[in-house]
Amino acid sequence: MYMQGTSFIEILFGTLFVFLYSITILGLILVIIAENRNPLKTIPWVIVLLLVPGLGLIFYIWFGQDNRRQRFISRKTYRRIKKHPHTGKMQPDSCVVYEPYKELTILLNKTKDAPLLYGSDLKIYTNGKDKFHDLFEDIRQAKHHIHIQYYIFCDDEIGCSLQELLIRKAHEGVEVRVMYDDVGCWNVKDRFFEKMKREGIMVYPFLKVVFPVFSSKVNYRNHRKVVIIDGRIGYMGGMNVADRYVEGLKWGIWRDTHFRITGKGVQGLQTAFLLDWFVVSKEVINGKIYYPPVPVESDNIMQIVTSGPVGPWRILAQAEIYAITNAKKYVYIQTPYFLPTEALNQALQIAARGGVDVKIMLPERSDTRMTNLASRSFLADIIRAGVKVYFYQPGFLHAKLLLSDDYLCCIGSANMDFRSLEHNFEINAFVYQRDFAIQMKKVFMHDMEQCRHITPRLWLKRPLRKRFSESFMRLFSPLL
Repeated sequence: MYMQGTSFIEILFGTLFVFLYSITILGLILVIIAENRNPLKTIPWVIVLLLVPGLGLIFYIWFGQDNRRQRFISRKTYRRIKKHPHTGKMQPDSCVVYEPYKELTILLNKTKDAPLLYGSDLKIYTNGKDKFHDLFEDIRQAKHHIHIQYYIFCDDEIGCSLQELLIRKAHEGVEVRVMYDDVGCWNVKDRFFEKMKREGIMVYPFLKVVFPVFSSKVNYRNHRKVVIIDGRIGYMGGMNVADRYVEGLKWGIWRDTHFRITGKGVQGLQTAFLLDWFVVSKEVINGKIYYPPVPVESDNIMQIVTSGPVGPWRILAQAEIYAITNAKKYVYIQTPYFLPTEALNQALQIAARGGVDVKIMLPERSDTRMTNLASRSFLADIIRAGVKVYFYQPGFLHAKLLLSDDYLCCIGSANMDFRSLEHNFEINAFVYQRDFAIQMKKVFMHDMEQCRHITPRLWLKRPLRKRFSESFMRLFSPLL
């Protein structure tokens, strides 16, 4: 009787569990359908939840939730931080952007409140040694505040040197604020950041993940790399804080691009940082001291544009599609990972078929094998369309660049992949100026001398086994 009773209870609870679990999965499927997503994304999630409901549920929590309607910051607080004391609200400068990019500036400003900023000077870094040398020197000269935000902040030689320098400046009375991405710094020991806190530095992780299995925050990371010093000097680009940006990897150099900005462009970086700072600290900062008057140092025009998984628009993807489809002569692209959306993929093919010189530079060898395989699966179609593909040979190419017609240059932290364009918090600068575009064109051409050109005949005749493995990994490209 006891065994029979126990068996009945087990069956009852087992049946109840299956019923509730099935209702949960069915409910999730209905929610996914009701969100009116792209069918290419909806159908795979429905299939995963039906075929492997347990694992599928965890993966959906991690990677599948739609955060477009979520807000990390209220509209009222957003307006308070965006309102600069010395200008009321930061207005577009009195400057002219030539066709066909005038509409692009309107798109960026209307969607992301990114005003035109006139007169900034940009210094280009193509290696970590020069970038960190100048960054450390600028930090040594800081008088009032240092704002630092990196996706990865390693506790290696470079990271510890920066840590000690920031502690020294905090002891001098300089305000030091540090933000790092919680997932990007999972390998960094807690005591590294705790030491900075004890020494008077304000330190916060972005979207801290406490219970990874039950958190959707794992998938939405802050990939920005921004430094602002006294509101007068800014840094942005592709480099994090780690020795590899100086020393390279065992199998080659680490080729990256970063930028030092002076002039009004720094105000755009400052606003982006302070909005993120409010998200992590709930502290509203918008005083005059953080937006000092700055001189006009050139005739370039720029917009600082942030993007993220919240809100209805994927602005960087839209802007890149606009730039590609409106190019008249050429589009040159550098990206470490090439996992384009279907719309972006089509834009590249249309431009190439229309006679535009489209060149894409990728690393021959990547730091992520699965991503590298998935990237390769997209190349056959664009090569057939006439896009010229180059593989960088000396090491890992981590630079991010979109350059068009000796006038438009898009630089910053975003890669040309699903993660950067749809899931990550990114920051890019759109620069409209001939001299700067030509400088970046020279950088691209120099890198191209160290590349292998992938000819259609060579690429389309690769072994079937290799093509299948690439196509298989392509199925997971939205997650990579």
